[in-house]
Amino acid sequence: MASTISCDLAILGGGLAGGLAAMAIRARHPTLDLCLVESSNRIGGNHLWSFFGSDVSADDRPLVAPLVAHAWPGYQVAFPAHRRSIAQPYYSIESIRLDAEVRRILPAHAVMTGRRVLAASPTAAVLSDGDRIEARAVIDARGTGDLSLLELGWQKFVGREIKLDAPHELDTPIVMDATVAQIDGYRFMYALPFKPKRVFLEDTYYSDTPDLDAATLRERIDAYATARGWVTRRVDREEAGVLPVAMGGDFEEYWRSGGNRVAKIGMRAGLFHPTTGYSLPDAVRTAAMLANRRDFSADGLHDATHALARRSWRRRGFYRMLDTMLFKAAEPADRYRVLERFYRLQPGLIGRFYAGTSTVSDKARILTGRPPVPIMRAVRALTGFGAGARA
Repeated sequence: MASTISCDLAILGGGLAGGLAAMAIRARHPTLDLCLVESSNRIGGNHLWSFFGSDVSADDRPLVAPLVAHAWPGYQVAFPAHRRSIAQPYYSIESIRLDAEVRRILPAHAVMTGRRVLAASPTAAVLSDGDRIEARAVIDARGTGDLSLLELGWQKFVGREIKLDAPHELDTPIVMDATVAQIDGYRFMYALPFKPKRVFLEDTYYSDTPDLDAATLRERIDAYATARGWVTRRVDREEAGVLPVAMGGDFEEYWRSGGNRVAKIGMRAGLFHPTTGYSLPDAVRTAAMLANRRDFSADGLHDATHALARRSWRRRGFYRMLDTMLFKAAEPADRYRVLERFYRLQPGLIGRFYAGTSTVSDKARILTGRPPVPIMRAVRALTGFGAGARA
């Protein structure tokens, strides 16, 4: 028979944002009766999240440190006319570690996996099995809202963790290898050397469409490995995804599409980098903000998460402008030139860009010099930019 579950705070969605928030709040407020609800059987699902050292502040590093499965002192990029190694720490988090850490920190009854949410309000949620959660407040972290309300390009990918017959001889990750054929927009390969004979390879596209042909991308991953002289013994894990790259849209309408007056975090709150689609830096900052709160009322959490998301959206107009130029001013086969030029800039500027904390001088430097796109096409793209950038 259906039952009612009562708690102080219900976090709906056990992905990265929901998992980090639950961990941070529990650590700071151990007497708060919190429950974390996730539709799959594992917190974090089947994912790998990577980030630059500058993405996470020193104060927030203790939150993610137990989750880091791989760390490197730097990374590489490669383009047709430019190759570079950057001495910026790079890290990867595996979802299996997020699941283990959440279960270590939260009481067993608080981790509700395999429970799908049908509907949510500021203080309640209805589950697919008929059970109902009643709480002082609900935070919704269940993926995206209505993306049709935003003007988007797409970053889509298939990644495979591969066991090789012989060592790959990579010392640091290749974050972008754009020397590959430019197909379906800006395309690059991504390589993470986990162990001497284990590597994660991902085929990634900045594309005009969200369509993902996983079978074709698997073939291209195999071809890339073969071209580097790597012989695959087996594929141990695969993941695929499509991330939004924001050029504009109506933030308030997007926020309301995820539920009126419901507190929201993660992708559902629009808290993702407009250019990369990545949400880890925002997820960490949001978790820290929530942990520092004393007011866990429904209204208080809605207002706090809405203010954070709205402020982030407004501050990131520069990135949405760059995305507009990338998708509307550059021919798909030539988009790599934009990133090739970007990766000639100073490492500190590059790090702040990915963290979403670019300074005024950073922005000026990015726009200075000969543009890597046709000038008239850039002007036409930017002429229409303001209409699609509503706050």
